[in-house]
Amino acid sequence: MTQSRWAAEAVSRAGGAPYELVTVRTEGDVLTGPLSQLGGTGVFATALRARVLDGDVDLAVHSLKDLPTASVEGLETAALPAREDPRDALCARDGLTLDELPAGARVGTGSPRRVAQLRALRPDLTIVDIRGNVGTRLNRVAPADPGDLDAVVLAASGLLRLGLEGRITQYLDPHLMLPAPGQGALALEVRANLDPDSALAHGLTAVDDLPTRLAVTAERTVLATLEAGCAAPVGTYARAVDGTLELDVVVANPDGSEVMRRSVSVADAGLDDAVALGRDVAEDLLAHDAGRLAGLGL
Repeated sequence: MTQSRWAAEAVSRAGGAPYELVTVRTEGDVLTGPLSQLGGTGVFATALRARVLDGDVDLAVHSLKDLPTASVEGLETAALPAREDPRDALCARDGLTLDELPAGARVGTGSPRRVAQLRALRPDLTIVDIRGNVGTRLNRVAPADPGDLDAVVLAASGLLRLGLEGRITQYLDPHLMLPAPGQGALALEVRANLDPDSALAHGLTAVDDLPTRLAVTAERTVLATLEAGCAAPVGTYARAVDGTLELDVVVANPDGSEVMRRSVSVADAGLDDAVALGRDVAEDLLAHDAGRLAGLGL
């Protein structure tokens, strides 16, 4: 709701049209159990997309990391606003960092990607599968009630948007833990036949951010080429540095016992270059048995 309101206000200001916020409950909001077992990619997106296609709403706001890589006929991602901090964040008791957590410390996350990388970094930790909104997860960290965890790992972007950056005890550098493809970015999706002269179209054009689009295009092309869903143990991080698009990728065994990393770059990148960069590194990973390693079924 917070990020949807932020996006709606940004588009409204840029396009000069008022907005109404509509709440849609998705399968990911209603169902219980590990996210990786709830039907995979799209568990948070399908209901939103249906409402846009039906004409009930004009614009859907997605967390890009939860959005399937396959396009949907009749819809288009009209804007990708400037990305928030893409890193993962540790929220631990007593201000502890990842290195400072004691052996056996209980760390909560619902992401197989985070689990695999945590186990590779700290095989002595106890990883606990968790669900719930940000507040629910933070409340499980001791000394809060019930306080059954020593730490949780969350997306820094969500904490920052909610004004909860004070709960972060360590921003996890991508060299330690690569984020999910598209993490920190929002995707603003509309019907493909949107009037280009409408206030909504003008607002979307104004908030679209090219560096973000280049980075997440490379990241999501990796995911699509690997045929991996958003719950797969795959991490990516792309960014523009002095005109060069740099991309880091990790594919891991879910138990953290084996990790495969790649770092590639291309100068003066356009969107086609971003696609090629992501595709080429994913094909190299597949040629070195990444599918087997991450259990991708390839």
